[in-house]
Amino acid sequence: MATPLVVSDVAKSFTMHLRDGIRLPVVSGVSFSIRAGECTVLGGPSGAGKSSILKMLYGNYAVDEGQIIVTHDDGLIDLATASPRTVLAVRRQTIGYVSQFLRTVPRVSALDVVAEPLVERGEDREVARGKARALLAQLNLPEKLWALPPATFSGGEQQRVNIARGFITEHPILLLDEPTASLDARNRDVVIELIAAKKAADVALLGIFHDHDVREAVADRVIDVTAFAPGKIAA
Repeated sequence: MATPLVVSDVAKSFTMHLRDGIRLPVVSGVSFSIRAGECTVLGGPSGAGKSSILKMLYGNYAVDEGQIIVTHDDGLIDLATASPRTVLAVRRQTIGYVSQFLRTVPRVSALDVVAEPLVERGEDREVARGKARALLAQLNLPEKLWALPPATFSGGEQQRVNIARGFITEHPILLLDEPTASLDARNRDVVIELIAAKKAADVALLGIFHDHDVREAVADRVIDVTAFAPGKIAA
């Protein structure tokens, strides 16, 4: 089984510039790999560094030390040292991300927000919009909302747009940061189905799920992030 993502001895800290440059370590010695076709879950209490790990893997946070090796464009890229241009290319082609919050351009319709990642990858706009319609329908977003900007939607409606946007592409790696946090039980079940479909398509998924039932339904493996607490000695 392919292993498109390998994380080795990664560490992250934050410098508090408004507090005399105090350095706050977040995680250290982060090491794991993700296989194609599996959903791995980051476990541990709030504040343990789960979201920070996802943000490092997506290139939103810089890495203090260590390697993040991604299979990209028939080669290997270390995201810890990659240029901003390379990081953007990896995001377009290799690593997708579903965050807890939807950030969109004002006045752009929900349908085009969802279709945009496919259009950016070169897909015909109408074909992309057709796939967006199918996903929005699957996620039970009323059709009357599709032509409206998501900024006017409720939190749960915005999150369904966010999920559709994240799942519409065929990225071989998909990062999920609390995708079901604002959803009702019906739509949580839809997300479980979408994750199962990605696994069947050999996508490597890494996620955070505070909902116990969702975590139990999707997780092939749980990584305890408390093992990466700064100063902790690995067994």
